[in-house]
Amino acid sequence: MVTYEQVHDPSFSIRERMEALVRQKQKEITTALAAVDTVGFHTDTWERGNGGGGGQSMVLQNGTTFEKGGVNISIVHGKLPAAAVSRMKADHRNLKAAADDGSVNFFACGLSLVIHPINPHAPTTHANYRYFETTDPETNEVQAWWFGGGADLTPSYLYEEDAKHFHQVHKDTLDKYDKELYPKYKKWCDEYFFIKHRGETRGIGGVFFDDFDSKPADEILHIVESSFDAFVEAYVPIVKKRKDLPYTPEQKNWQQIRRGRYVEFNLVLDRGTQFGLQTPGSRVESILMSLPATASWAYDHHPEEGSEEEKLLKVLQSPIEWV
Repeated sequence: MVTYEQVHDPSFSIRERMEALVRQKQKEITTALAAVDTVGFHTDTWERGNGGGGGQSMVLQNGTTFEKGGVNISIVHGKLPAAAVSRMKADHRNLKAAADDGSVNFFACGLSLVIHPINPHAPTTHANYRYFETTDPETNEVQAWWFGGGADLTPSYLYEEDAKHFHQVHKDTLDKYDKELYPKYKKWCDEYFFIKHRGETRGIGGVFFDDFDSKPADEILHIVESSFDAFVEAYVPIVKKRKDLPYTPEQKNWQQIRRGRYVEFNLVLDRGTQFGLQTPGSRVESILMSLPATASWAYDHHPEEGSEEEKLLKVLQSPIEWV
């Protein structure tokens, strides 16, 4: 197995180096999050059937800061069925399906996390970075590969300084590699995390990308590593600042309603959730760990005019440039 010290050793394959990277970053991220709670992460290792790899879910529930949080890594491989291939072809035109049943051999490796704090003033967050490749079933040569991922913030109450901090850290990180990346990925994030049936974004955005194969794989791996580090720098200080603020039952209720929107997006629109549930042998508990422990739906709910709740909603309906 490749160690973290060998992540930048080109004598190893990209898939080996990405696996080593996500294993290390899972340790670092859970350590940073656990430091602002008094309850540790429960580790759950799982295997996919037929020798198709597996993963490790680290979950924190009923903590003193976080109501629920999960940091999951998966390293899986096998055959991707024709139905899943057809869903991806619009985005990955160089995918070549096998002639007999329309499937392809695939390898997927990534880290995905979602954190739901208790305090409604502390925002929910999501991050995901992944690598995907397909190989020829006869020669085992790589046919197509790409990286994807991003990180975004979903507050129940809008603190503009938090939004600016989260975006600035990610912009600074991406600017070190290519100054065209942040504006492109910020726009992509706003468009992707849009709840069409509500006419609003899931949160105040961040960065999001997919199909990233336009730079050398080694360079993209560096970008992904820096992005992992940026997540901790962007999110943890916000939680420390907000986790102990006083809040009312009405504010907690608003948080529950916003979580309902989060659930709607993840179950109805999220491509990652759909891909996971369509992949044979996938682990449903790990796929759905993104859902909050509690959420609510109030019939025809509208926040009071001029309220802090309405302030957030206006931004979600018309995303703005934070940095």
